[in-house]
Amino acid sequence: MKPALIIVDLLKDTFDKMPDSYIVKKSKEFLPALNEFIDFFHDKNWPVVFACDSFLKEDFLFRGGMKPHSLRGTKGSEPVDELHRKPEDHVVWKRRFSAFFKTDLDQTLRTLGVDTVFVSGIATHVCVLTTLLDAISHDFHAILMHECCAAHTHEAHQAVLTAYAKTPLFPLLRVVGNDECWKILKEEANHQS
Repeated sequence: MKPALIIVDLLKDTFDKMPDSYIVKKSKEFLPALNEFIDFFHDKNWPVVFACDSFLKEDFLFRGGMKPHSLRGTKGSEPVDELHRKPEDHVVWKRRFSAFFKTDLDQTLRTLGVDTVFVSGIATHVCVLTTLLDAISHDFHAILMHECCAAHTHEAHQAVLTAYAKTPLFPLLRVVGNDECWKILKEEANHQS
């Protein structure tokens, strides 16, 4: 296995404009655990990818109920400062929900020899889920790090876990807690050393 860690939409606009929202509060709770995973991936020289909303002011998605946010080229579209980023990390600027949709993520991961993606971030039921499903569609194994994800409500988060914990996609798609993530990653690290 050659893993990559994908962190979806933990962005300044969300944290700054909705500081009291359920999704931001939950995200702040899991940031320390996520940073431990980021540090481990860095230590092993495994790819870390920050997938970031990067919309145009006139974007089609803003014609619905979604308010303009994370506009391309603004600080609001950047990952929050609390994340342990390094200059060699990859950034994917995305116009839609999935980190794979009309980006070069697929090609980047293949160039790096990646075959498995660990996906974290927000929102579990939208951008995280579509990234996971597109990973499978691009022939990558996909692991939902459910303790390092959040949705707008507990119910929305839990619905994804319930729907995808046991499907015919297993083991290509797995829903995994932090302890199990560590077990998988440490076994792989030992295997590679």
